[in-house]
Amino acid sequence: QVQFVESGGGLVQPGGSLRLSCTASGIISYYDMAWYRQHPGDQRELVARSGVGGSTTYADSVKGRFTISRNNARRTVYLEMNSLKPDDTAVYYCNQVGRNSWGQGTQVTVSS
Repeated sequence: QVQFVESGGGLVQPGGSLRLSCTASGIISYYDMAWYRQHPGDQRELVARSGVGGSTTYADSVKGRFTISRNNARRTVYLEMNSLKPDDTAVYYCNQVGRNSWGQGTQVTVSS
């Protein structure tokens, strides 16, 4: 089974930017991929989705601020996050859409 390793999280001030990366142990080109996040005490939510055909969709809360992209040859999915807000503080995960096995995630903290 393909494993995903997320990286790039950290502490950033409001208004700042971060770029998350997700590297897969196997091929991702056949699958829709997505970034999710989980706020403390809440359920995991979908943030951005990258379709096999190149389509992208975003949660309303991040539209215009976050950009998902993928490099299938490098088996990597990215999440560019700009104009970060304290509400973006969460653990971020990437996964193949529809799969229910999760990696460690990467912590993003937006605070002054």
